[in-house]
Amino acid sequence: MADREQNKHSRREQILQALAQMLEVNPGQRITTAALAREVGVSEAALYRHFPSKARMFEGLIGFIEETLFSRIRLITQSSATRVRQCEQILTLLLAFVEKNPGMARILGGDALSGETERLRVQVNQLFERMETQLKQLMREAELTDGIRTLIPPTACANLLMSVAEGRIRQFVRSEFKRRPTEHWPEQWPKLAESLFKRQATAPVTL
Repeated sequence: MADREQNKHSRREQILQALAQMLEVNPGQRITTAALAREVGVSEAALYRHFPSKARMFEGLIGFIEETLFSRIRLITQSSATRVRQCEQILTLLLAFVEKNPGMARILGGDALSGETERLRVQVNQLFERMETQLKQLMREAELTDGIRTLIPPTACANLLMSVAEGRIRQFVRSEFKRRPTEHWPEQWPKLAESLFKRQATAPVTL
């Protein structure tokens, strides 16, 4: 029984990995279950024994993205770094993740979900909103713990930074993965920080 469950789990992972790979090597194309079955080397009926629909396959990939990102975000927020530094690390984590996983970038950018069920887009939207809420919380804590405040309300500041990150992800997808999300980021972040954060009663900071 244990071996059967392990084999089932392995096959599910194989299907999800194949789907992610196809999203990467076929930019702009919609993935069919027939093509996915050929890639995995099984029948469509076999695919549906593991996932009742293609939507559930996408849900599996989105769940993987969430777990990967937020498990690392938890480690970042538990570190001794300043809250502003933690904001930078979270954004860099997101950009580096999609750069290493172009297929996932298509999901986060919405391209791969065109024509799919609405709940998948809602799930991705909730992921971004969760990240934005985390940034907003860190910005509010920054004034209390680090003596650093935002020059615009934390809600607006967090939204701006997430918009920048999402724009870089969409640019990555639109360029068919030629424009790396982390390109120029090390030079751009200090300028963003300088314009958005300020130590109390002092000049704007570079972080």
